[in-house]
Amino acid sequence: MAKILFLITAADHWTLADGFEQPAGFWAEEAIGPYGVFKKAGYEISAATPGGIPPTADPLSLTPDFNGGEEGAERMKTALHEATELTNPVRIEDVNIDDYDAVFVPGGWGPMEDLSDDPAAGRLLSDWLASGKLVTLVCHGPAALLSTVDADGKSPFAGYRLTGLSNSEEIQNGLADRAKWLLEDRLVADVGADYRKGEENFAPHIEVDRTLITGQRRPGAGPRRWWRGCSSGRRWRGC
Repeated sequence: MAKILFLITAADHWTLADGFEQPAGFWAEEAIGPYGVFKKAGYEISAATPGGIPPTADPLSLTPDFNGGEEGAERMKTALHEATELTNPVRIEDVNIDDYDAVFVPGGWGPMEDLSDDPAAGRLLSDWLASGKLVTLVCHGPAALLSTVDADGKSPFAGYRLTGLSNSEEIQNGLADRAKWLLEDRLVADVGADYRKGEENFAPHIEVDRTLITGQRRPGAGPRRWWRGCSSGRRWRGC
């Protein structure tokens, strides 16, 4: 049985340049969507967070506005409650990558707060890439790749083609002018990535480069097609 590790933020806020702590965490649908797909495919799931702290779902991601109404919001809350593997994480330092087939990093503003500069996350993702196993991230999740930059300013993900939430999408989100930094900028400047984005904001866009799979944005059909297509085989060869 294939086993998937969810590497999830433990942050419950995102600190903006003016010091305001924007309530945040992981984006519920970006975790629960693939969780449900992987479970249906028969995969075993575990989770890891900084410090082994139970992760927090971004409150916005649980509202009717982002779940198609009140019924959708209740279904999301129920699904989160039932996804016990995600609410009982281990410390990142305690993960043995030999036990897993792939790692998945959901987004939300939380990864911008902690996974972006977490040394344990950086070592884990660097080792995972070197192992030849799949590394998958979506939306703000690629912020975790910033933690792979070493003291010499080098990342093993340099030159990889990838995507993630774009500057223009963060501007539309309404907080770009208050952010300390923007994800697209740092993926290019710090990681040295070959960043690509879709032609239209908030539309599905996926990049696959060797064993790295990234999705630009959460709304629905694009990432969901990716999760379903990529869960079709033990090595996700359909991606």
